[in-house]
Amino acid sequence: MRDLSPAPVRVGVVGTGLIGRSHLSGMAGRPDTMIAAICEPRAEAADAGVLEVTSRGGPPPVVEPDWERFVGVTAVDQRLDAIVLFTPHALHFEQARAALEAGIDVLLEKPMVTDAGQAEDLIRTRDRTGRLLVVAFNGSLSPRVRAAAAMIRSGELGALLNVNAYAWQDWISHSRGTWRTEPAMSGGGFLFDTGAHMLNTVCDLAGEDVAEVAAFLETDGEAVDVRGAVLARLASGALITMNGCGRAIPSLGSDIHLFLERGTLRTGIWGERLELQRAGSMALRPVRSVQSKSVWEQFLDVRAGREPNPSPPEIGLRMARLWDAIRESSARGGAMIRPVRDREAVA
Repeated sequence: MRDLSPAPVRVGVVGTGLIGRSHLSGMAGRPDTMIAAICEPRAEAADAGVLEVTSRGGPPPVVEPDWERFVGVTAVDQRLDAIVLFTPHALHFEQARAALEAGIDVLLEKPMVTDAGQAEDLIRTRDRTGRLLVVAFNGSLSPRVRAAAAMIRSGELGALLNVNAYAWQDWISHSRGTWRTEPAMSGGGFLFDTGAHMLNTVCDLAGEDVAEVAAFLETDGEAVDVRGAVLARLASGALITMNGCGRAIPSLGSDIHLFLERGTLRTGIWGERLELQRAGSMALRPVRSVQSKSVWEQFLDVRAGREPNPSPPEIGLRMARLWDAIRESSARGGAMIRPVRDREAVA
């Protein structure tokens, strides 16, 4: 009997550092996935990436250290259907645009890009090429966050009133001496790295651009921000506070509370939980009907048409506008900033 199961998605992985390899461990060995090629300029990291694949029963992928040759030659030779980008933040825009222009679907590690202008350009490229672009934000890709967003949008809990979010990590002790503390490569510090999950998930749940932002970013003597506090207001009137500390004791965690007229929701910046307290109830209770999926599983489901894209670049644009306003506000001593909606119209 002929095998009618779909052919596995042929994927190229760009960047096999710690984050890339952690994703590879969940991608390799799946019957629906063929990791055909790796792009990694560091030989040791490339070898580690190959080992992640072969140790799970997959054939060794082709390794190409040069990005331009990878997207221009290797992608064609290996008939890549998709490319996953696990590279430093400042490289995301050019690499994602080049992959889309080459006719390849893209799963792009967070944050999407480093400013709103790049986000707008990438959306235009996506629209022109007709390819798929999914941003690998665990929060937006989390079924728990999607369920929370659906409850907010439905109106069943009334209007959104306030959002309180915070994230903490001993980030600087791990990041010092890496590209994450180099402004030209990172685009920001803790609030744009681990904290980017918080900015994005809050933007996603809010469902609209912020209207006003005031922020403080503290470097604590480093080249990038290590701590940050943000106050924002939505056009609808909802108020938002976000607090990020990258100098915490050895730990990593997050929390988001959303206060609505007829209920309170609690989740995390990665969608690691979902709890609900309705009016009349005495406590938050877990929403157990929602099951989690990996980032790669979500990408495959979207690519196969089994569900709409839960993390499109439009959400990345909303976060990029917020980040631009946070940086501007902090540079102006915490002044209130109104994020720019349409840069071409302003120009």
